[in-house]
Amino acid sequence: MTCAACASSVETILQYTDGVHAASVNFATNTVQVEWDDRLTPEGINAALQDVGYGIIISEKAVIETVQEEQAKKYQEVKARTIGAGLLTLPVFVLGMFFMDWEAGRWISMALSIPVLFYFGRHFYVNAWKQARHRKANMDTLVALSTGIAFLFSAFNTFFPEFWHAQGIHPHVYYEAATVIVVFISFGKMLEERAKSQTGTALKKLIGLQPKTLTLIQNGQTQEIKIEEVQLGDRILIKPGEKIPVDGIVEAGSSYIDESMISGEPVPVEKKAGDKVFAGTINQKGSLEILAEKVGAATLLSQIIQRVQEAQGSKAPVQKLVDKIAGIFVPVVIGIALVTFSVWMLLGGENAFSHALLAAVSVLVIACPCALGLATPTAIMVGVGKGAENQILIRDAESLELGHKVNAIILDKTGTITAGKPTVVSLQWSVDSEQSSLRLPAAAGASLERSNLSIENTSPPSGGWGVEILLSLESKSEHPLAEAVVKFLKEKGIQSVELESFESITARGVKGKFEGKTYFVGNVKLLSENGISIPTELESEAKSWSEKAQTVIWFADEENALAILGIQDQIKPSSKLAIAKLQNSGVEVYMLTGDNPQTAKAVAEEVGIDHFKAEVIPSDKSDFVKSLQEKGKVVAMVGDGINDSEALAQADVSIAMGHGSDIAMDVAKITLITSDLEKIPQAFRLSHLTVNGVKQNLFWAFIYNVIGIPIAAGVLYPINGFLLDPMIAGAAMAFSSVSVVMNSLRLKNLKI
Repeated sequence: MTCAACASSVETILQYTDGVHAASVNFATNTVQVEWDDRLTPEGINAALQDVGYGIIISEKAVIETVQEEQAKKYQEVKARTIGAGLLTLPVFVLGMFFMDWEAGRWISMALSIPVLFYFGRHFYVNAWKQARHRKANMDTLVALSTGIAFLFSAFNTFFPEFWHAQGIHPHVYYEAATVIVVFISFGKMLEERAKSQTGTALKKLIGLQPKTLTLIQNGQTQEIKIEEVQLGDRILIKPGEKIPVDGIVEAGSSYIDESMISGEPVPVEKKAGDKVFAGTINQKGSLEILAEKVGAATLLSQIIQRVQEAQGSKAPVQKLVDKIAGIFVPVVIGIALVTFSVWMLLGGENAFSHALLAAVSVLVIACPCALGLATPTAIMVGVGKGAENQILIRDAESLELGHKVNAIILDKTGTITAGKPTVVSLQWSVDSEQSSLRLPAAAGASLERSNLSIENTSPPSGGWGVEILLSLESKSEHPLAEAVVKFLKEKGIQSVELESFESITARGVKGKFEGKTYFVGNVKLLSENGISIPTELESEAKSWSEKAQTVIWFADEENALAILGIQDQIKPSSKLAIAKLQNSGVEVYMLTGDNPQTAKAVAEEVGIDHFKAEVIPSDKSDFVKSLQEKGKVVAMVGDGINDSEALAQADVSIAMGHGSDIAMDVAKITLITSDLEKIPQAFRLSHLTVNGVKQNLFWAFIYNVIGIPIAAGVLYPINGFLLDPMIAGAAMAFSSVSVVMNSLRLKNLKI
């Protein structure tokens, strides 16, 4: 495809092909996304396009790899054509500019022009003919008509100068105009191809994270195989410095892994047996043996690459208008050129034909559908790539275009504002705990203070095992909060003991026997139902913790409450700052949560959110999005769970946290690979910059044609005698496309 009109033609042809349900052409990447049914095959799609002079490349390689190879090949071809045409055009230009009256110079110019136009520039004529056969026109049509007419007119004047001499007119030749147009447009195409390849550098970087081979462990032996050959369940050896080839679980060994491509965090993460690892991350010093859980297209990295590809190929709403304009652009320009020629022939006076020809050729050459076609997709490609480099995965261009318009954002609490991982943040023992059967080993903690997160080394009575019993009970509990208690106590060096019995009590907690005595862990209802005494200081502390959004867990024996633990889903360090940035930019921030009102209020106050709702169910979230939309708000929804998916689907802009559920990420149009909420204002800033780039590109593309075409037609001639030379028109046309692509590439260097 050589211009936006080509892209429009390909899209139209495919959409009207039997068996095709949808087709979307990306002119910037020379790719098309097609949705078709069983009636068609890729070969059938290719045949439909070949009928009108196009075709698709059918390859076993990945699309992006094929595109890169074709872009490199195309660039080298255009470069060779440009250099060859330039070398032959230079003497033609010198002869035309400085030796225009030298008779032999005309014949030399014609001889040199033939290979420039019909060898190095033959693709213009071949493509134009293919289009004409099907009553279509594109940029090649404009170039072929303008250069062909200029050459034929010059050749006629070279062979038959006496025709004009008989009419008292000195015949002019325009070989230099025809050849320079080919050189300038080829040079512009060369720069355009080079610049277009740079718009996909972010995707190339992501693809570069995928290793080509891996070391397979089989029957105790190792062998190197291609990444395509790995199977689920394979055992893989990861050596120091190697990239992880698949998503999997560490079976043996320990090491530190650089996961910055996923989390954005520069500090390597320790991995040991049982930990998950992801494709594309980099092993540091130790060796690991991992079990493949996800391979090929199922890995997290492959999903990211696929989504970036789809997003770069998607169309922003404004592009639909541009496509319509591009589809009729070339026929309109040809019409303007014919009108220009006719007006000059009627009003041009003595040199009417010569001026009419030059003006018509200039109109054909200066009109640039390429700039229009490249304006939106190049900016979108760079924007999506910039997002991927900053852990912001954008799935479609519409979200990128809408992001900067968002004026209301809804945040889920758990896993979005908070970390989504409950941890023990407070621990208080009863002052009377020494009277109970409580034993606290010295290894448990060195602090003698009764403060948060301290396990006291009190003087225990003989035979007590309090902390160990607490750990043993929680180890057997299936409650989500029990895991936080177990993790906390094990980190303190506590060891569990063998319980004589264990029982889980629904909606209350657990109980168990040790050395003939019963112990309880659970909520306050469990204690009251069993007639357990609660010391005043623990009751007061529990109330204080509840007001701070902590969930209180009680530990007691048959008679007395021994301790309380405060568990909290801690707020992410970046949440407060991110919310402040959103509010300062004029975005109203709302928090919705299924948690209780007390916890919701405490979290909202801590992060500075004024509008919040507690105890909401999934449909409530979706209804709340609708209510804001009915007020005229452009709403963004941020969530990470299955319960958020309905609201994510309803929102204008949907954002999923990368560590969340697959359903949330499937529904959302933007995924934050990291859990850092500051990426949200960055995403909106990226949207603003990208849309500005699109607007600038479209402005210059339109204004260029609006100003350039009338000047080429000769509107200034009656005023100041200026008539645009076709050579200058060709140069302007070539560089208009390049300027649009270069403007898009500026975004790569801007801070978001």
